[in-house]
Amino acid sequence: MKPIYAALGIAALCVSALGAQSSTTEKKTKVEVKDGKDVNVTGCLDRNAEGTYLLTTRDGDLKYELVTDEDLSKHVGHRIEVKGKAADKGDGKVKTETSVGTSGSEKTKAKTEVEGTDLAGLRYLGVKSVKMISDSCR
Repeated sequence: MKPIYAALGIAALCVSALGAQSSTTEKKTKVEVKDGKDVNVTGCLDRNAEGTYLLTTRDGDLKYELVTDEDLSKHVGHRIEVKGKAADKGDGKVKTETSVGTSGSEKTKAKTEVEGTDLAGLRYLGVKSVKMISDSCR
């Protein structure tokens, strides 16, 4: 009889572990630059607390927030050249799609699209390619 109780106990633990996994919150955000102006820009690659990549001047002033799905972490602190579409000064639009929900349930989706002058001075650059110019920005 004891092996049966042990097996039931193990099964109960497995079921509770599966239940805990199914309530994991998932959030995915995709940002995309559309209809922007094609540019080639050089600067220093930096990363903020939210994990967003930034292209800055040598003094740390923001040039662009980079929009990419690529992992650029190996270039943080390097001087790079970025080719892409810029959405600033009234050009282009920034489209954001966010999906939030728990695994195993329906997700809530939200879409936002901001155009031209509504960008309020924010500068986004949709990355097409990155080329390292120097392994240091200083």
